[in-house]
Amino acid sequence: MLIINKVSKSFGHKRALDEISMTVQDGTIYGLLGPNGAGKTTLIRIINGITAPDSGEALLDGDRISLDKSSQIGYLPEERGLYKKMTVYEQVMYLAQLKGMSAAQAREEMRNWFKRFDITSWQKKKIEELSKGMAQKVQFITTVIHRPRLLILDEPFSGFDPINAEMIRQEILRLNQEGTTVILSTHNMESVEMLCQEIALINNGRIVLQGNVQQIRRQHRSNQFRVVYEINGQSVEQKVEKKPEETNNDLLKRLAKKGEITAFEEILPTMNEIFIKTVQS
Repeated sequence: MLIINKVSKSFGHKRALDEISMTVQDGTIYGLLGPNGAGKTTLIRIINGITAPDSGEALLDGDRISLDKSSQIGYLPEERGLYKKMTVYEQVMYLAQLKGMSAAQAREEMRNWFKRFDITSWQKKKIEELSKGMAQKVQFITTVIHRPRLLILDEPFSGFDPINAEMIRQEILRLNQEGTTVILSTHNMESVEMLCQEIALINNGRIVLQGNVQQIRRQHRSNQFRVVYEINGQSVEQKVEKKPEETNNDLLKRLAKKGEITAFEEILPTMNEIFIKTVQS
């Protein structure tokens, strides 16, 4: 379990984080959201043990996080960094062994990942010879090769076409199903709805929204419903709003006067709509 307890951090007169508290349960995919400059990167650096908080603490399994816990954490930063003159093989082996893997372990895991991503033929290519998307695949592998318990992904879909982005999404889900806890920092709200169980939305260094994704969507409901009628043999779709005093049954009775109802569902706001509304309020 990762616990962030009243963490604050300032840089000069700028307060990047202001008493941030959150709990990431083992085995969850946790969305860390916020506009640019909100404080997400500072918090991620504290979780990684790269930066120390001014006050508060970050605990992993009850112990304060420091650099010596790095073998338990995998971190994919938004600004990627691979050594351009190294070959793909050299790069993966080097970073795997920095995380404490033996050469034999690193080679075995690398073979598995290269086969999974169908990039075995890339081993002798230099990083500078790769396209952005190809380099992204290599960096993802270097992030997960040591089988971290906690995986922190900052904009992991950046630079990928839709097919490869979906492949990465499936790998994140697979790793999570195998027990890896994931923190996902992204502006892609569709991915948040697809992947995350819990989220924290940071704005101006403070958490302004936190909790279960589906519960948050229900809390922000606006009583909008999609209804489909069968009228004179034709299907007609309409968006309707429930009156404050109405129950769902009352609404259905009112709508049934227009024709036979063949579909009826509540329209919950998207995480993108909730993000914009919360940040701008």
